[in-house]
Amino acid sequence: MQHMTRRNILRAGATLAAAPFLPAWAADDAAKPASEAKPKSRLILLGTAGGPTPKPNRAAPAQVIVVNNTSYVIDCGNGVARQMILAKLKLASIRNVFLTHHHSDHNADYGNLLLLAWATDLARRVDTYGPPPLAEMTAQFLALNDYDIRTRIADEGRPPLKDLIVPHEISAGGLVMQDDNVKVSAALVEHPPVEPAFAYRFDCPDRSIVISGDTRPSQNLVKLAQGADVLVHEVMHLPSLEQLIATEPNAKTLREHLLASHTTTEQVGRIATEAGVKTLVLSHFVPGGYPFLKDEVWFDAVRPYYSGNLVVGHDLLEL
Repeated sequence: MQHMTRRNILRAGATLAAAPFLPAWAADDAAKPASEAKPKSRLILLGTAGGPTPKPNRAAPAQVIVVNNTSYVIDCGNGVARQMILAKLKLASIRNVFLTHHHSDHNADYGNLLLLAWATDLARRVDTYGPPPLAEMTAQFLALNDYDIRTRIADEGRPPLKDLIVPHEISAGGLVMQDDNVKVSAALVEHPPVEPAFAYRFDCPDRSIVISGDTRPSQNLVKLAQGADVLVHEVMHLPSLEQLIATEPNAKTLREHLLASHTTTEQVGRIATEAGVKTLVLSHFVPGGYPFLKDEVWFDAVRPYYSGNLVVGHDLLEL
């Protein structure tokens, strides 16, 4: 497989449609008769910023995996519904939502995504998965929006929203769910002080995709990602940390949190190498807004520690 070079990524820029190589799964399927080809999974980075504050250049954390026109959403940062529309995905295609952990940059629009999908064209059940208190969060969100929901049921003839959302709380790693399109497994990762926090692996018909969530270096994640085709991993650029922290009033506390809870460029490269993943996709960038770092800064900081296909993520990038 051709490795992605620094020159390639500079040429591709923010409008990358995919890394400039033919993934092994695509090459394998291309050689098969149409009747035998596996359904292609689509991975779209809906938002690639890190942290809860809105950024001018990146949307809040979220990803979606699409198989057979069915959407599996991972994390629900602010604006995720609009990002799905910008990705030309129907909100009615959502069948499952997975939250990695309960930080607001990952769950702020959990309820809003489902409410807005229902107000658009969602009319069937959606199963949601994540750490406790997911069930209580769901109930409180429905209560918060009860007036609007009752109004639209009466005025627009929509089905009761509460009957469409089925939350499932998970507290340990292992098999999460399986259907005709994907098998989803979870692993506990370390993102203190938030517990539990999870990474998810999606074994699709054509390839395996792992989403790290927020985590410091984790052997559980390495095990979950062993041999995966794609690993989407959070990343922190250590040399830029002080410049970012200088803009925050709680600098000392923020510094301690970031250093204890996230993964540096060197560490993420070593993790991907140890796990033997074919493609490493950088996302959830810290810093994600200020100071602004060009793609080559991220790329060059990781490349010495990982020799596989390396992609610097952007909002709405599809792989």
